[in-house]
Amino acid sequence: MKRSGVPVELIFVHGALVRDGEWWWRRAADLLRERTGIQSRALPLPSCGETAPEQVAGGLAADAAALRRELDDVESAIVVGHSYGGTVIAEAGRHPAVAHLLYVSSYLPEVGQTQAAIMSGEDDPVPIGDNGDGTLSVSGYDAASFGARFLQDAGDTTQRQGWERVTSQAAGAFMTPTSAAGWHGVDSTYIICGEDRSTSVELQRLHAGRATRSVELPTGHHPFISRPDLVVDRVQVLLQQVP
Repeated sequence: MKRSGVPVELIFVHGALVRDGEWWWRRAADLLRERTGIQSRALPLPSCGETAPEQVAGGLAADAAALRRELDDVESAIVVGHSYGGTVIAEAGRHPAVAHLLYVSSYLPEVGQTQAAIMSGEDDPVPIGDNGDGTLSVSGYDAASFGARFLQDAGDTTQRQGWERVTSQAAGAFMTPTSAAGWHGVDSTYIICGEDRSTSVELQRLHAGRATRSVELPTGHHPFISRPDLVVDRVQVLLQQVP
């Protein structure tokens, strides 16, 4: 697949309070490569401790800078933002390599919004605790309860593997107001996860209304794990719309 003769790649930006984006995206990446030949890469987030330790304190700004560097390395990209990943896309601003933005149970914040503010109106928010060292973590969960909320439509082994990848994250990822809205003026698709137990469908629909188009899938918070076929179907549709 090409954009005006240029090979298109896909960059996946994972959500908050987890690490190892490559694992979260792997099932969709393998199927996408099998069907289309498109290569995928998952962005390591500094705020989750996936790069140099000193970058953790950079929070949202460090994550956005990491995405911009990744985009500098490609000529054309579809960028997938999952959950918090959408806020990273916003802060990264407009980039000439971006061909399309795909949001999965995610956020399209306006300038000045913080991740914490976006989540503050939820009736059943995910409990997040302050670790006292400038980082935050999910609190009150174990492998079973985490799986039941975030991966209820995946198998027990996958739920356990997901739990093993839960991590702390810089508080600045949640408390830093966005200084850009990189989704403005860019063609975009939003996947609403209709059975999501983490982000409410109401909040998803609010942000989906800011995207160019949206589609609702009968999945939990991580459809690229539980139903990668449906996510790849959507990628294939949008590929026909990429100029």
